[in-house]
Amino acid sequence: MGKQLGLYIHIPFCKSKCDYCDFYSLSGRTERMDDYQKALLTHIKETAPQAKGYLVDTIYFGGGTPSCYGEKRIRELLSVIRRKFEVAGNAEITMEANPESVDKKSMVRLRRAGINRVSLGMQSAHDDELASIHRPHTFQQVQEAVAAIREAKIKNLTLDLMYGLPGQDMARWQDSVEKAIALQPQHISGYGLKVEEGTPLCARVSRGETLPDDDMQADMYLWMVARLEHAGYHQYEISNFAQSGFQSRHNLKYWLTRPYLGFGPGAHSDFGGRRFSFLRDLDGYIDGVLGGKPIIDSDDLIPKRERSGEYLMLRLRTTRGIEEWEYRREYFMNFDPIEAKLAEYEHNGWAARDGHRWRLTPIGFLISNQLIGELLERQESATLETTLPKIRKSPPPPPPPEQSTP
Repeated sequence: MGKQLGLYIHIPFCKSKCDYCDFYSLSGRTERMDDYQKALLTHIKETAPQAKGYLVDTIYFGGGTPSCYGEKRIRELLSVIRRKFEVAGNAEITMEANPESVDKKSMVRLRRAGINRVSLGMQSAHDDELASIHRPHTFQQVQEAVAAIREAKIKNLTLDLMYGLPGQDMARWQDSVEKAIALQPQHISGYGLKVEEGTPLCARVSRGETLPDDDMQADMYLWMVARLEHAGYHQYEISNFAQSGFQSRHNLKYWLTRPYLGFGPGAHSDFGGRRFSFLRDLDGYIDGVLGGKPIIDSDDLIPKRERSGEYLMLRLRTTRGIEEWEYRREYFMNFDPIEAKLAEYEHNGWAARDGHRWRLTPIGFLISNQLIGELLERQESATLETTLPKIRKSPPPPPPPEQSTP
């Protein structure tokens, strides 16, 4: 079975809502958990026949806080997924968790059900920083959760960290990274705090609260990249670092444009040449699935030319980067204008090349939105130049020959 597929199951419930979070998640709605479980199970069973011929090699329970949903419900979901989908024996099965909702007993049961990777939201080693963003745990609870996960014999652990927090300086950020390394996870994610519209943090900033500025966040990021590499955590995406063999196989599907199916309110899918998402509404999703009503929020057929833009945008988030003949072979488009721009970036220290493969450097990652935007403009210009002869009714230029990667 050659076609591989990822599954994402969104658990939108949280003990409390963090001040920076704009993901679709809710606090105080535990009374709807049982109905939501029925809707998820129904949706999974109805969708599974469409994935015939695919081998599910990654499953990801995200949120929200899946660990507060109850291990019994997670186990039931996994049981139904295994019955309805073809699941690989070595599938990577991840569950996000918050430290305050982790205990050894539930972790043992989840590991026996198939959970083999836990993504733990540490964020900081300083309790005052955690409180400043309304995180519902302390660093001691992080340490206790890590111990419980290890005692449950789950051998793949990732810790999430955030820099740019209120009151955070370089010394405190470095201390958080060092304490995360000391916990010996297999994977570390380090995200810069973003002020998203409509969040409590946005309201605080609009009232005059200050955060570490862009220059400080850049220094924090570059220090983290160097320190984690020295500690054996190799960068493979803008914000993600792993020991050898422990890259997130599921998240790589997003960045490498591999197919995946999502379930739950706000969940996205990329499957069968279409990209679609479901309503960001818990009650609407439950009532829609159980009542046979529409739950689709957006649904788009992605043409080949648009996929070429996604190739640039998503692959340049990774240290794997993009490759000339990969691009020419897959999209039948001219790579020369893009390479000319990348050469400019290389001169400025923003990009590096290895043969025909290009990637952004850590400094380039800091301004990746700008750089990728410029490359997409180059791509669009090249597309127009290719189509102009068609408008003049003259023969279009032949596509580049199909070639293997050098």
